[in-house]
Parts: sequence; structure tokens; C-alpha cells
Amino acid sequence: MKMIRHTDADFADRLAAAGAASSLFDAGIEARTRAIVEDVRARGDAALLELTARFDGAELTAEQLPVSAAELLAASLKADPALRRAVAAAAKNIEQFSRRSLRKGWSARNSHGARVGEKFDAFERVGIYIPGGTAPLVSTALMTIVLARVAGCREIVVGTPCGADGSINPALLFAARTAGATEIYRMGGAQAIAALACGTATIRRVQKVFGPGNAYVVAAKRLLFGQVAVDLLPGPSEVLVLADDSAPAAFAAADLLAQAEHGSGHERVWLVTTSEKVLQAVAAEMERQLPTLARREHIQRALDANGWLIQVKNLTEAVKLTNRLAPEHCEVMTRNAAAVGAKITTAGAIFLGPYSPTVLGDYVAGPSHTLPTGGAGVSFAGLTVDQFQRRTSVVEYNRTALAKALPAVQTFAAVEGLDAHGRSAATRLTPAPRRRAGTQAPATTTTVRARRSA
Repeated sequence: MKMIRHTDADFADRLAAAGAASSLFDAGIEARTRAIVEDVRARGDAALLELTARFDGAELTAEQLPVSAAELLAASLKADPALRRAVAAAAKNIEQFSRRSLRKGWSARNSHGARVGEKFDAFERVGIYIPGGTAPLVSTALMTIVLARVAGCREIVVGTPCGADGSINPALLFAARTAGATEIYRMGGAQAIAALACGTATIRRVQKVFGPGNAYVVAAKRLLFGQVAVDLLPGPSEVLVLADDSAPAAFAAADLLAQAEHGSGHERVWLVTTSEKVLQAVAAEMERQLPTLARREHIQRALDANGWLIQVKNLTEAVKLTNRLAPEHCEVMTRNAAAVGAKITTAGAIFLGPYSPTVLGDYVAGPSHTLPTGGAGVSFAGLTVDQFQRRTSVVEYNRTALAKALPAVQTFAAVEGLDAHGRSAATRLTPAPRRRAGTQAPATTTTVRARRSA
């Protein structure tokens, strides 16, 4: 962990380093990802299988990519009562939260008396990436698939990495099946995103891709945006603990260590505090707690690269720095935490008070834990159920309403030099020319050609 104080002569420079661009924007990662995406786009299943063998060590055939119904049943039978209860409890909160966020169609009259409104339809076929690797994220299955089901998506396609033997963590399979997945494939990394977006002989392409992942997964989503819709760019985990002198150091240290343990080495953690005492106490607590954790090597690697203990002058500066860093998770351990949290406008999710650790959001609280990272929180929100809905505007005019709108339409058309635009509205209000009695309608092109050929 790197410790800096507002009294340091080089404080501004070191603060800039603490907020440096994340791995999401690494040029080398993007170049390697582009090659993977283009390979899958060009060769489909063949590339997907070769890349799965290279990165996951699994030698598969195209027929082995889909997880079978028998495997899903076996995974369900292996699920113990504790896992079943945990999945049910989390899914209930996630579903209740999601139903409140669903967008509903509406209709109203505009100034012309025409009917205008919006309708929201679920995407028919969506792809969801669930990270595996050293930490199969069972919770992510719930935090994504449940939202798709609540939105009404008929086809929910999951991609997740397998082990060298081709197996997928049974708890993850149980959670995915319980949440509502309709198809599950053994595929991970950037190649999985490319397969979902572009399609292969085995995997039909989807309309939108969701889910968190490592830097390569996020780079693939960014490169494929436009060919497929994407939710956001949720990369390696981040947490910022904003603390004053009332913060329990043991709690803050535990939460920093928890978000560093995912294993990519690109995780980022920050303590931003107004208190020298808390700064020192959190550092000491992290040293005390780290050796007791199973994934201490993974945690240490992330802390060495992107761990920061920062003392600022006052709470105003603490909030300003937090909004500048735009962390994925922001824990507020201060007096009047709700008032302080109200001033934070760029975090993916805010956790108020000492008894609201980020892990509750990770697992059971209700909001999805798929959140913007790498500073993207300045512009993007976290995953919500309405992102599984496609919005369409609806317009319905009658002749009277069209007549009211026509003057403005013709003015815009004239100013823009687009006379066909104006005519397309005006022609509906122009009476058709009447024929004199006894006259014959002009011959159609077909009639003229028939006469000539005769």
C-alpha cells in the first residue's frame, strides 16, 4: 500500500498517480483483445475452441460447448441446503429491487392533440458473461440473470469459463439455472464476448451483452460496441472507504482487503481519510489481517500495484477526491454518513455507515453488483433491469392534429432545404385532383406497355 498525506510536498503528483487510468484502457490489452475478437469473427467455433484450449487448458469439441440438461440437473442435486437458502434469499432481494426499477410504457397528448408516448420491450435474446477462473462468481449469476428474467427476456445465454477438464463450478451452474438461464456455454474471456456478439455455428448471436469481467472481457465489449449493444464496462473490482476519525479501522481494513482478493492484480482500493490516527490504524489492521486470509498472495499483488492510503485536509476535500476517482464501491464511514453520501455523485454504489460493508452489495442487498469501474462512474450507472428493455417512441396523429403541426413542419423543411419533408406532411391535407365527368384516367405504365406490344 502506498501512503500519502496532504502535507507531502509531492501530494498533487502522487494523487494523480492514485487516479491514473485503470487497466481498462491499456493499449497492449486492447491490441491483444482485438486479435482475439477478429479471430472469432472470422473462424467462429474453430477459433473459440482453440482459444479455450490455449487460455483454459480445455480440449473441447463444438458439441461440448453447451452445458447439457444432465449436467445442470447434477449440479442442482449437489447444491447443499445452505447454498439453496443463500441463493433463494439473494434472488428474492434482487428480484424485488428489480421489479421496482422496471420502466413502463406511457401515452399522452402533445400540443397538437396527437397521441405520443413510449413502450418498453424486453430484448428477445441477451448474453451474460459470468467470470470464473480462480473465483467462480456464483453471485454474478444472480446479479445479472435475475434482472433479465424480471425484464422478460425469453432467451438468456450465459458464457462462463471452464476448467482444464471442461467442468464448470456446480454451484455456479445451480445459481445460473435457478436464476433463469436458458443456455449455458463453456467459454471465457474476450473470446466468449466475441462469440456472443458475432455468433458462431454453435452459438447464435445475441442482441445485447451484459456482465463483468477482467480487462480483456471489458476491452472486447468496448471493441464490439455497435455490432452488439453492451451494458457498461465493469472491470476489475474497486472500493474507496471515505473515513473520518470515527471510522472503525478494523472494518475499513477488512473491506479494502476483500475487494483486492479477486485475483486479477488490477483491483484498486483507496482509503481517503481526514484522520492521521485512522490512516495509521487501517495500515496496521491490514498488516494484521492479511496473513490470515486464504488468498493473501492475490491480495498483496493488487495492493502493491493499486493500493492507496490517503490523508486529506478535511471532509470537503475527501468528497471532492472521491468524486474525482469515481470508485465502483464507495463506503462512507463518517458521522452523518447519509449527508456525506448525498454529496457523492460518481460512485457506482454507496454504502452508508460502519455496518454496510461492500460485501452486502456483492451478494445479498438487492441492487446488482455489476457496476462501472476505471472512472467510468463519472458517466455511467450500474446495471439495472431497465437495461434489459428496449425503448421505442410511439407517435399517432389524426388529420386535425396534422393540420395544427403543418405550419411548423413546413417552416423547418424550408429552413433546412428539404422540400420533400414538407410535402410528405402537406400531401395528406391536399385534396386529390378531381376528374371531369367522361374523362378517362391516365394510362398506367403497364397499360401503355400493353398497348404498344399489341
